[in-house]
Amino acid sequence: MTQPQLYPPLTIALIVISVAISLMSNMGTSVTDLKPLFIADPESHRLLEIGAGEVWRLITPIFIHFGPIHLLFNMMWLWDLGKLIEVKKGHWFIAGFVLAAGISSNLAQYLVTGSPLFGGMSGVVYGFLGYIWIQGLRNPSFGYVLHKQTVIMMIGWFILCWTGILGPIANWAHTAGLAIGIAWGYVESGLSKFE
Repeated sequence: MTQPQLYPPLTIALIVISVAISLMSNMGTSVTDLKPLFIADPESHRLLEIGAGEVWRLITPIFIHFGPIHLLFNMMWLWDLGKLIEVKKGHWFIAGFVLAAGISSNLAQYLVTGSPLFGGMSGVVYGFLGYIWIQGLRNPSFGYVLHKQTVIMMIGWFILCWTGILGPIANWAHTAGLAIGIAWGYVESGLSKFE
C-alpha cells in the first residue's frame, strides 16, 4: 500500500508562484510590475495582447493578489482543497482543472466588467469547492465529503462579497469558478456511475 503524497508538487508550485508575484509586486501595489500579468494592458482595455500571442495573460491573473489578507486566505484554501484534489486525482487532472477554472474565471471577470485590474486565486478555489462539494454529494467512491460548515462558510462569503460592503471583489471570477467546479463535479460524478 502506498502512502498518500503529503507534499503535492503542483499545489505547492501554485502557492510559491503566487507568493513570489505578491512579493515582487509589493502585495499588488506595483501596477507597473503586474502589467504583463493582467489579462489585458490597463491602457488598452481589450484582449489585443492575447490576440498578439501573449496567451499567458489568460491564466496569470490567478497569481496576482492585493494585500497580505487576500494572499493568505487564497493560499490557505488552495492548500486545503488543491492538495486534496491533487492527491486524489493526480497532477495532470489538477493542472487541467486549474487551467479551465482559471481561464474561465478570468475571462468572465474581464468580459463582464471591462476592467483588467483584478486578480486572485479565488476563482480557482471556488472551482475546487464546487467540484469537491458535488463529488462528495453524488459520488460515494470519491471518498471525501466537505463538512457542511465549510460549504456554508464559503457560500456565505461568496454572497457577502456580492453585497459590495467588502469593497471591489472579482465576483464574476468567483461565480465562473464555482459554476465550472459544480458542472465538472456533476458530470464526472454522473460518469462514475457507468464505470
